[in-house]
Amino acid sequence: MNETQFLKALQEQGIELTEQQRSQFRSYFELLVEWNEKMNLTAITDEPSVYLKHFYDSISAAFYVDLKGDKSICDVGAGAGFPSIPLKICYPELKVTIVDSLNKRIGFLEHLAAELKLENVNFVHARAEDFGQNKTYREQFDIVTARAVARLSVLSELCVPLVKKGGLFVAMKGAAAEDELVNAKKPLSILGAKLKKEYSFLLPIEESERNIFVFFKVKNTPTKYPRKAGVPNKSPIS
Repeated sequence: MNETQFLKALQEQGIELTEQQRSQFRSYFELLVEWNEKMNLTAITDEPSVYLKHFYDSISAAFYVDLKGDKSICDVGAGAGFPSIPLKICYPELKVTIVDSLNKRIGFLEHLAAELKLENVNFVHARAEDFGQNKTYREQFDIVTARAVARLSVLSELCVPLVKKGGLFVAMKGAAAEDELVNAKKPLSILGAKLKKEYSFLLPIEESERNIFVFFKVKNTPTKYPRKAGVPNKSPIS
């Protein structure tokens, strides 16, 4: 997907980018490739793949969830900034918080935000489990999202405690997502979230399957969750 195809595909979804936003995506790509030579940010570095599999794929969440207005969004385990930084570029009024366990990645993201002149972005170096127990962040966000971090039964314990009651947990998944959803049913119920909507679509050009699950936070999460770092992955709620 070249830049022209990227812009056209977004237009078809009702997203028009200004010249400044286009320039921010170009700079994002250049910085990603430059920093990737020093540290492992992504295996995908050719321009068409970055525009399709990182930029467009990240923005696809906005096709199904309303991100207009000054909503707060938390991105758990964002790595090189996906999906929240592409979403922030498209919706500059978003208040973004990114939590990641690797300080080097946080360094890249801070540099990226400064170079792209992004405002209202906050980067936190922490394990998601510890972050979810921090009163400053717990149940504070309108939307919490994650992409390619963990299977849904584990991911829900990392994300749902951060969502405010009445907010949304948006899980971005590839194929085999339905199986994950079945296994996550009980954990999601215990954590206080309920499936609101699920969306399936094919990524343009390569036509690989994508699934987006939108969960509604119906009640506060019990204080014991998330459990200590590493526990959710070793023994998911069952």
